[in-house]
Amino acid sequence: MSALPPHTANSAPLLSIDQLVVDIESSRILRAVSLEVAAGQLICLVGRNGAGKTTLLRTIMGFIAPQSGAIALEGTSLGGLRTNRIAQLGVGYAPEESQVFGDLTVAENIELPTWTRPAGRAAKTRVDLAYDVFPKLRQYMARGGNQLSGGERKMVSVARALALDPKLLLLDEPFEGLSPAVIPSISDGIASIRRLGHGVLMAESNIHHVPDYADRLYVLERGEIIWSGSPGADYPPEVVRVIGGQA
Repeated sequence: MSALPPHTANSAPLLSIDQLVVDIESSRILRAVSLEVAAGQLICLVGRNGAGKTTLLRTIMGFIAPQSGAIALEGTSLGGLRTNRIAQLGVGYAPEESQVFGDLTVAENIELPTWTRPAGRAAKTRVDLAYDVFPKLRQYMARGGNQLSGGERKMVSVARALALDPKLLLLDEPFEGLSPAVIPSISDGIASIRRLGHGVLMAESNIHHVPDYADRLYVLERGEIIWSGSPGADYPPEVVRVIGGQA
């Protein structure tokens, strides 16, 4: 993946997660997870399948209630809030399944968040920005959601979340299952989102999919953060075992 010029992010936390504990059906999935994301940062959460990455993103979005710990967006607690309220506060979510509405066109899918969340910027500005980030989608605007390839659905899913005009964007496995030919388009789009000043928290199971412009890496194993630092660092042996080798 192509390198980008040095990027300076706002050091104040946009998202703050402190000692988060989550149980699902009496099984402990997340164990005292803490991390931060600042505006203009790409933070990558890497771990094997089943490590708890998706659970963390879904808990941030309010789909899952934690047992303990705190989640805050710009100092405002997200604890106990409904998912739609969390989205209204400025959190966008593109799930791993890249769910798009098959009976809507690409244009309608991307416009949908502008109908549901008023923001400081006009709806047209938000939609235009989504197409600027993923210009290939302009040629598919009239195409139905059921007619899209996997890579196209992924772009629509991220573009739709961006049209929400979020402060924070949650991306679950944005490169999973994509052909090598499509990955650069997705990576370039995420780089553009970061440059625009949005905070991005990305979950990824493949260390080789972590973009080289990522600001920080958290490694999750069995629900615990076992290491955090710069991508491409000299990883300790226990981290190499989890991520399957160095990037």
